[in-house]
Amino acid sequence: MVAAGLVLANMLGVASAEAPTTPPLRTISVDGVAIVPVAQGANRAVATTAYREGMAGAVTDGQSKAEFLASKTGATLGEVQSVVEGGGSIECTTGGESGYVEFEGEQPDFGTPSVSVSPDVAPRAEGSATAPTVHKPAVKHKKKKKKKPAAKAATATTCTLSTDVTLVYAIT
Repeated sequence: MVAAGLVLANMLGVASAEAPTTPPLRTISVDGVAIVPVAQGANRAVATTAYREGMAGAVTDGQSKAEFLASKTGATLGEVQSVVEGGGSIECTTGGESGYVEFEGEQPDFGTPSVSVSPDVAPRAEGSATAPTVHKPAVKHKKKKKKKPAAKAATATTCTLSTDVTLVYAIT
């Protein structure tokens, strides 16, 4: 009898361990992104304020994406389960022909040491021309025309700060 009782108790223990548990939590994971302006040469406080504004925008973007995905799959969006700061970068461009320029301000804490804050631009060789030389055939004019003053190319620098936040939402 004792042996039969032990065998029965053992089977019940195995059966209870194999019994179904609560179903796993269903989730939607999205990346929210945002781009905000930041002044060229901004100090750390200004750059950090811009970064936090960008993170807030990225959270809003992520929530919008999660709501869209949940509605398209017939699910209901629940609470945020996790948030991961994805870092950011600062990119500056000029209105002229030079394209990208380096950000000259102080960096905010982007949260990851591997973030690149300036685009990789191949350096020009010293003495290389900035534009190819174009030779035009000489044209003889009967009357000389007055030259109109050429407009100077805009050289204003525009910098933008990009952010990325990963959000995981529960869905039902």
